[in-house]
Amino acid sequence: MPWLRKPREFQPLWKEWDRKAQKCGLRHTVFYISGDQYTGEWQDNKKDGKGIELLKNPASRYKGFWKEGKRGKYGILSIPDPETGKYIEVYSGGWANGLKEGIGKYNYSENECYEGEWSRDQRSGWGRMYFRDGSIYEGEWLKDKQDGQGMHLLKNENYYEGYWKGGKKHGPGKFFYFDKGQVYEGIWVEDIPKCGTIRDFQRHVATDPPQYPVPQVYISSLWLRQLYRQESITCHLL
Repeated sequence: MPWLRKPREFQPLWKEWDRKAQKCGLRHTVFYISGDQYTGEWQDNKKDGKGIELLKNPASRYKGFWKEGKRGKYGILSIPDPETGKYIEVYSGGWANGLKEGIGKYNYSENECYEGEWSRDQRSGWGRMYFRDGSIYEGEWLKDKQDGQGMHLLKNENYYEGYWKGGKKHGPGKFFYFDKGQVYEGIWVEDIPKCGTIRDFQRHVATDPPQYPVPQVYISSLWLRQLYRQESITCHLL
């Protein structure tokens, strides 16, 4: 019986070409039909590791780490200046699944920025916000709004410290009027003081104090005895 050699197994050429086309490790710039560009590391045909991405619409540049095709760990997002064309840093900080996550700083404009915690692309946790009007808020955030405990310092150095909800003063809090030398303490509901007391506070160093100080309120012992007697009679009758 003649000896029969087992025929060699041939793979289609397209499989070899596909294997060579799989991007893995460090690659030179990859150009997309949309005009976007990516230069950096790959793993299993996905962006993974360090890399730089240039987006055409909207124009931006991301330089940092990638994880399974999405921005991850740490990176810097920049946009081009319309006048000079140079890239201006917008956000630097943590990323996860392509969204801002962890600690980071975001520049909204030349004189307005936020630095603190992020969650799912929103300000959430503890952070500090510098507003364009010169005021500063430091405290807790939830879904891009002040929520929880925090302090809002105005440009004239008056400030509020207390609770917030949905970006508004809500709950117990104090407002210090350093220019008047007074402090209001009470309950707030959606930025409106509803119930509280106001008293003098460092009036001697205030820049614009009222003409008269806040009068002190005293309760006489005679009035207290009469009130107690009326409550005792009422309880006895019941």
